[in-house]
Amino acid sequence: MSGPLAGIRIIDMTTMLSGPWAAMILADQGADVIKVEVPDAGDHVRSLGNQRAGMSAMFLNINRNKRSVSIDVKNPRGREIVLDLAKGADVFMQNFRPGVVDRLGVGEADIRRVAPNIIYASISGFGDVGPWIGKPVYDPVIQAVSGLTTVQAGSDQERPRLIRTVLPDKLAAVTVAQSISAALVSKARTGEGQHVRISMLDSVLYFLWASDMGAQTYPDTPMTNQEAASFIDLIYETKDGYMTVAVMSNKEWVGLTKALDKPEWLDDPRFATPSARDKHVNERLLMTQEVLKTRTTAEWMQRLETYDVPCAPALKRSEVIEHPQVKASASIVEVDHPAAGRLRQARSPARFEGTPSQIRRGAPLLGEHNDEVLSELGYSESTRSELRAGKIIGSEAYRNKG
Repeated sequence: MSGPLAGIRIIDMTTMLSGPWAAMILADQGADVIKVEVPDAGDHVRSLGNQRAGMSAMFLNINRNKRSVSIDVKNPRGREIVLDLAKGADVFMQNFRPGVVDRLGVGEADIRRVAPNIIYASISGFGDVGPWIGKPVYDPVIQAVSGLTTVQAGSDQERPRLIRTVLPDKLAAVTVAQSISAALVSKARTGEGQHVRISMLDSVLYFLWASDMGAQTYPDTPMTNQEAASFIDLIYETKDGYMTVAVMSNKEWVGLTKALDKPEWLDDPRFATPSARDKHVNERLLMTQEVLKTRTTAEWMQRLETYDVPCAPALKRSEVIEHPQVKASASIVEVDHPAAGRLRQARSPARFEGTPSQIRRGAPLLGEHNDEVLSELGYSESTRSELRAGKIIGSEAYRNKG
């Protein structure tokens, strides 16, 4: 086994996207992640579209390197199994609505009674205080209430727009993985675990504040309306497609004027300094767009790269996997899943020189590791058979295989 988190055990009682993907990030980095699922149904993401072997593409992409056990936690005997799992774990993760885990008997106090020094991670939409803590949450809700949809619109006066990917969920996942890693470092130094709470709303606000909340930064200078961004984004039409060109420094601006054969722009007072170019951004981008329409993307790439101007073609998703840079860096890999067959997936982005990450196993079938994991806990074969007969643990993997 390799990866910097080898030897760390994580109990993953999360569903949907943010929690499972956070747990997979840690699994990719070597942690032994045991995914606890409901018998018969499992994680809802299993049932989404684009399936193979009873698993959706999304499930396959956010649950690899895990083992699955299917346990009826509402049954007292099932809850005992979860507590037994927690005894030997370093981290316990859950993303139920506040209060639900306590009713199930796997809240922090319940887990800490059997594992006093465990790291207990709670993932939620709005945290555990405030008027909205019990509100059902999906990604668009967080995009709307965080201001992200207005940022995407470009102006407070424009119709708010969703980003067409589940950014809050994904950002929360990365935040969770980083936060658990930090808590593991603290535990290694002090020997003590702690409760780590991450909300999707907090994660998005932290993300936005770096560059999109300038008007809200100075509390003694209130600004009700955010200054409008350019009505043109940085995707330009070319003779045969689309591309992006972005210039920030004076050197890059000069390079752009040379690549576009527009030396007269250097004498235009509207574009003489970075602040002037920002002030006259719409004029500048419209002029750039008109020129870029005259040649193909490949022709512009060659000319712009000659002058070291940041640029790239706007690729379709099917083109991304064939791009020379993506191929050279092996950002996308192909692996064989024992049930779903050949898969193409993104590799773990962190490349550890001494403890390389690996795809050790594909996403698990529901309850695939019931026997393996419970055997490690000391449950005999007869006990496991009794638990299956009582429907306290599932046997879904066996049906899937059969």
